[in-house]
This record gives sequence, structure tokens and C-alpha cells, in this order.
Amino acid sequence: MTLKIINSKERVKIVTGVKVVIFGPYGIGKTSLLKTLNEPTLCLDFEAGLLAVQDWKGDSINMRTWNEARDIACLIGGPNPALKSDQAYSQRHHEHVSSKYKDLLSEVSKYRCIFVDSITVASRLCLLWAKMQPEAFSERSGKQDMRAAYGMLAQEMMAWLNQFQHIRDKDIIIVGTLGQYLDDCNRSTWLPQCEGAKTASEIPGIVDEVISMVGIKKDDGTEIRSFVCQTINSWGYPAKDRSGCLNMVEEPHLGKLLTKIKTKAFAIQPVTPNI
Repeated sequence: MTLKIINSKERVKIVTGVKVVIFGPYGIGKTSLLKTLNEPTLCLDFEAGLLAVQDWKGDSINMRTWNEARDIACLIGGPNPALKSDQAYSQRHHEHVSSKYKDLLSEVSKYRCIFVDSITVASRLCLLWAKMQPEAFSERSGKQDMRAAYGMLAQEMMAWLNQFQHIRDKDIIIVGTLGQYLDDCNRSTWLPQCEGAKTASEIPGIVDEVISMVGIKKDDGTEIRSFVCQTINSWGYPAKDRSGCLNMVEEPHLGKLLTKIKTKAFAIQPVTPNI
């Protein structure tokens, strides 16, 4: 592969997917967001939690182990040419999963969106896997080394998320749990729930949009489900809008949200001639 300069006219013609992570408290309806998508979608179901969307017309894959999570990310995202052959997501890994999952390989190309439900459970599977690796045990005592296990967890989760980040032609929607915590001064803080602090702290740098799906009180005291999309917001929810297209509060509808981002962010801007 040779290096190539892409000019502005070529860049706007490239089909680019939007990478979104949505955090919300238990029971807010994160999985139900599947029904608001209007493009062919594959759900990677880590939670076995699709009971709430039995009438959803899309497809899903039940994810039970971290090895399965790595394989499907490699299958969908393709090989990473920067990696050595013995690493996950390398050319060799991709050839292996392409042979192992021949039927899936021919199917995944038809999906325009991958919905991951959820990163909270995926991180638990990753930690369980990490704790069983030889590197997670002390060579001297043979006892489990949790510090080493959490180090492996951080590396694995970042590599997995980066694999999805570089899937250019698909929208990636990742949902996770949002937890409320009190600090030493009894102040409330909202934080993503993932195994390993590094995973939660690094996510905003990987995805385009970080959104909190929460209930916001209206003037009449009633609550309405909403997307909080901007970093500086009145409630202290985690959020980030790289596109610059979203309001502080948006309707919790993924189809409308993605359309709004793509219409504004990927619009061809007229070139003003120099006078």
C-alpha cells in the first residue's frame, strides 16, 4: 500500500461512518434505541438482553466470550497492517476468522451499522479473559497478579475499540451503563461503568460522539428521556460532540441523530474564490 494525498473534493466523497458511544442508567431504554435506526443493523448482543426489542426487525449475534468479541471485530473491521502476525486483528488473525466464519464473512458487508450492547459487559468478559492469561500470574509465587490483569484489560479494550474506530463505511453505536457516584465532599458525579478506569477515560478520544441518555426534568416536573450531547452541560453528564452539529439536548432517536450529523458535517462546503 502506498501513501496517497486525499484532497478536499475526494474526502467528501468518501463514505464515512459515525462512531458513537451512549451511556445511560439501567432501564433508561438504551437497547430500545435499536428500533430508532433506519439502516441495516447488526447487534452484537453481550447482555442477552434483546427481550425488550423482540419486535425489532434487525439481526443479532450472541457474544459469550472475549475471544468471540475479538474475532467478530476482526471479521468486520478487516486486518490492521500495522500489527505483527501473532497479534489480534493482524492479517493472520483475519485470515483465520475468515476461514472459521465463512458464512458470517459474506453477511457482514450488508450491514451499515454495528450496535454493541454493551461495552459494560464486554469489559467484564475481557477482564475474565485477562485474569486467566499466564501473564496475569506471578512467575515467582504463582499467585494471581491483578495489576497485570488490569494492564492487559486496558490494552485489550483499547485495541478492540480502535478496531471498530477504523471501520470507515459503517456507523458504530456502542452503549454502556452510566453510574452515579458521590465523592468525599458528597458531590454527585456521573461516570461510565466499565472494568478498568483507563477504558472509560480513553473512550472519548476514540469515538466521534459521547452521549448520555438520561431523564431530564421539564418545567412542569415531568421527566423526558433525552440525549445530552455537549461537554459543557447543566447536569455534569459525560458528553462530547466532535461533529459540532448537535444541540446540548437532542431527541433520543438514533436515525434522526445520525442523519443530522451526516447532513451537516459531511455536506460539501462551497469554495469561496479569492478576490
